[in-house]
Amino acid sequence: MSKLENDRNPVELTESAEAKRPTFGNRFLIDENDVFKHNAWDNVEWDEEQEVNAQEAVAKNSAEKMNAEDQEKFQSDADKFWDLFYGVHTNRFFKDRHWLFTEFSELAPPTDLTDEQKPRYIFELGCGVGNTILPILKYSQEPGLKVYGCDFSARAIDILRSSPEFDDERCEVFVMDATLEEWPVPFEENSLDIIVLIFVLSAIEPAKMKHVAANCFRYLRPGGLLLFRDYGRYDMAQLRFKSGKCLEDNFYVRGDGTMVYFFTQEEVRKLFCDEGFLEEQSIVDRRLQVNRGRMLKMYRVWIQTKLRKPAEELV
Repeated sequence: MSKLENDRNPVELTESAEAKRPTFGNRFLIDENDVFKHNAWDNVEWDEEQEVNAQEAVAKNSAEKMNAEDQEKFQSDADKFWDLFYGVHTNRFFKDRHWLFTEFSELAPPTDLTDEQKPRYIFELGCGVGNTILPILKYSQEPGLKVYGCDFSARAIDILRSSPEFDDERCEVFVMDATLEEWPVPFEENSLDIIVLIFVLSAIEPAKMKHVAANCFRYLRPGGLLLFRDYGRYDMAQLRFKSGKCLEDNFYVRGDGTMVYFFTQEEVRKLFCDEGFLEEQSIVDRRLQVNRGRMLKMYRVWIQTKLRKPAEELV
């Protein structure tokens, strides 16, 4: 998605400005009169009235659930809707996630590269057109790095492979339905150092999320790390849905036919910890994004989590 994931409305930042942006949580809005001085403010606390208004908006837009026939269409044809999405936007819609190395420093290349360095294996589910993979390949020249990626959309994978920055010697990408109980993947169990789940689990129907968590645990090596970032409950995007777009509680269909779920910290924690993960970080990123030209305020809520597969002796 975008450099600052903005649900189908990317926030543009220059690379130099991006490099100066601190980890979220360090730009606080102290004086409300200063709200339009910057594009974004971190850890913005909601007052009781705002929380109640959000709850009421969700109760209203989810009161009427989509009929079973339409639900089946969107869920069974999810790959087709994503193919259509990428067919329209190709690689122009989302921006490369250069913020990755700020929020997820574990993805950055080691600073002391040596020829004897242990190989690293990174796998991204829902890699799309490479907005995570391409920055990793660009900035890391470490020997032995192997990056894998899969996506539901065959069109997205084709676009990624055709990118000038794609390196098929260091990267292997393929089409896969991540909700399958058994993953057809080109690597062994207990082999991956890092698995990346960024704004992808939300596109999966809730009943099948458990399969994703279980397979992540299976393929990470003991001590391996899972990096997760996705939409949080009462995010602006959830509040904007109209009645009739709700599949089930907190799970919606967008206008382009793609689906999206909005998580709580507790849901993410239970989903992965029930499979054996240990939680190392869990943050609700409440960010106020500002359109200074139109004087608009946009309240975003994202969940960011780091989970580790226990070391071998603890399994």
